[in-house]
Amino acid sequence: MRIKTTFFKSIVSVRFTVMAFVLLLAFSAPLSPAEGGDISRLAAFSDPGRIWGSGVERVLEEAYRLFFQTRIIEGRVMNLRIPFAMNYERDTLTEEPWGFVGGGKASPAFLWERINTLLDSEDFRKYTEALSSGREKVIIFDLPSQTWTVSLDPFDIARMRAGFYQGLPHRPHVLHSGRGVDEADVYNFLFGVGLLGIDCSGFVWHVLSHVAAAGGIDLGRTLAAALGARAGQDPAWFAGTSFFNSRSPHVIPVHDEIRNLRPADILLFRSGDGGMGHAAVIQSIDFSAGVIRYLQCTDEAPWAQRGVHDSFIYFDPAFPNVSLSDPSLVWTKQRYPPFPGERASPFTNDGDRFRAFAEHGGGRVVRLRAVSQAIERINSGGVR
Repeated sequence: MRIKTTFFKSIVSVRFTVMAFVLLLAFSAPLSPAEGGDISRLAAFSDPGRIWGSGVERVLEEAYRLFFQTRIIEGRVMNLRIPFAMNYERDTLTEEPWGFVGGGKASPAFLWERINTLLDSEDFRKYTEALSSGREKVIIFDLPSQTWTVSLDPFDIARMRAGFYQGLPHRPHVLHSGRGVDEADVYNFLFGVGLLGIDCSGFVWHVLSHVAAAGGIDLGRTLAAALGARAGQDPAWFAGTSFFNSRSPHVIPVHDEIRNLRPADILLFRSGDGGMGHAAVIQSIDFSAGVIRYLQCTDEAPWAQRGVHDSFIYFDPAFPNVSLSDPSLVWTKQRYPPFPGERASPFTNDGDRFRAFAEHGGGRVVRLRAVSQAIERINSGGVR
């Protein structure tokens, strides 16, 4: 599907604005028939089919939106996203084992149920109260105990201001102005106290499962044996980057020239050990405007984008045969440490990371055979 370039950067903001307005109306006084009609029109306006049509791009956008929710917190409309959370990433200095709820593989429905319970808790109320006190402070999250504390010590604040980070992987520190709560503060609470989130491959799995279901295929049932999941086990727990990078007949290698790419293809980013350390999924390719939109979940991102977010690659439409590894491409996603003061990523952006470790083969693109079959049905109009 071909989309005008100007649409891409406004898709998320327009969608969230409409969703937020609908939510505000829902909390207001009883609606007249006319007002009810207005909400129906707004809901229709936020329908992903308005921009993405009836094909797989729309279904991928539907799946992406499952990881977002609009809430009113402290009188502000907030567009919350599910955080990034990967087991064993931050437990290197702890004696007792601990992990994130759902192991980084839980479904968005499962996570939102627990997120909403946490946001309605007394502990979260105290947290928002502390962040709205008007006094600058350092918030300290202790992940293994799922607690938070406040330091008003002038020396702690001065050190954080000066860039001398005092945190540890399992005890991130955040310097806060005390002037109120925003989405990033909510993210920190969900991550540090709730241990709630999803990892990169878990996100890709649930997105592709949604696409497969729209095409009449149960991806978990189809791939359970190939993933090594036994009866009664959730296949999502076994859907890691190692499977996407495997020689399984269920995985189709794709030459990474842009002309070969399709929506729902998986982008794999290599690690220094030769394995794959990160995965993302392509949502759309505009061959006319030269834009690729891909979806991912990572906390090596700008402060407000940590967790599930979309990113873009710009290419010259006159050269669709160029490889994703070509340095002429512009990857917009910049990489930053999850918490200011922590060790920065060795890569400036996703393009640097995709091209990295060329001695091991660099980045890779694959697609799942079962998902391709589902896409054929979706695009032909054979299934919803």
